[in-house]
Amino acid sequence: MASILSSRGKSAKKDNSPPGESAPRPKLHFGLLGAARIAPNALLRPIQGYDEAVLTAVGARAPQRATAFAKKWDIPKVYSGEGAYQDVINDEEVDAVYIPLPNGLHYEWTMKAIAAGKHVLCEKPISNTEEEARKMFAFAQEKGVVLMECWQPQFHPALHRVKAIIDEGSLGRIVKVSAQFGIWRMFLSDDDIRFDYNLGGGTLMDLGPYPINVIRYLTSSVPVVESAKAICRRENIDRRIEAHLSLPNEGSATIMIDSALDGWGPFKLIPQLPKLTARVECEHGSIEIFNYVVPSLFNRITITKDGKSRSERVYKTKEGKGETPWWSAYRYQLEAFVDKVHGREPQNWRTAEDSIESMHIIDAIYTKCGLPLRPTSEYTPDLA
Repeated sequence: MASILSSRGKSAKKDNSPPGESAPRPKLHFGLLGAARIAPNALLRPIQGYDEAVLTAVGARAPQRATAFAKKWDIPKVYSGEGAYQDVINDEEVDAVYIPLPNGLHYEWTMKAIAAGKHVLCEKPISNTEEEARKMFAFAQEKGVVLMECWQPQFHPALHRVKAIIDEGSLGRIVKVSAQFGIWRMFLSDDDIRFDYNLGGGTLMDLGPYPINVIRYLTSSVPVVESAKAICRRENIDRRIEAHLSLPNEGSATIMIDSALDGWGPFKLIPQLPKLTARVECEHGSIEIFNYVVPSLFNRITITKDGKSRSERVYKTKEGKGETPWWSAYRYQLEAFVDKVHGREPQNWRTAEDSIESMHIIDAIYTKCGLPLRPTSEYTPDLA
């Protein structure tokens, strides 16, 4: 979903990739499974100018689409047809695969890639259920490969700054947290693949990881879902969800997601601005970040204490990393992944527990809403 917001800011900032480093290092060769819309922002642009990674192959089932995509992005190897994804995985030159496929295919193709000894960077949500996520990470550990779920805001300095202010303690104990992610109803059609139940669709699966993860990250805790209610597009497919959670320190948290906000005006045709705010209320003040979803496009952090407010915008790390103001959060994420594969300690990391606990909350919210969990994959991996 962040790809929709990112693409709307792309015209003003066409290249958010930094220049390459001068000292060459061994490149990690990536293979891409599927010519997905999110791939350019999530991998293709961030990898440009990065001396430690290169996109070597792409696989898409439609031959014409695969060829056109490879030509546009100058990808040396292209595979197409029913066996395209497996062909990318089998390519001996490929070290790691990026999986931006529909949610319901994450488990199957991640397990197949791990079985082939490939490192995996998989789009969020990591799987359809908590049970699948546990199996995926256990298999990756067994095979000695790196598996990471993409959630790019966690790697951006803006979110690090918010967390640092909270952890510093001057605002006091966290009392209440709220996070929302809502978009205008005209952004997505009702037949969008994001709303296909059999492929793990639903607004909670698409937008939900953002508020869930930002609350977990900023509070350094695992909230418990107390209640939730949903408005559905159709049977089993949620459009809007509001959830109330409790925090371990007796604080509370609320989540709101909506993939079809009404517009303004008499016919509701004037677009409503996306709801992209996370707010943490503490004993002695509060801190709020606008656009925690795609902070590299624009962000604003507002800190209020003793009745006085100040604002910050953060795009660079303390070390000055991020030579241009619009260094993409996806680039920080990519570098962390490559660091981990090469045995270096990343500045930030999304752990297996982060992903598993996120899926646990998603499962719990669906259950509280009286909706079924997304379907478990029919794929049975050979774990021998």
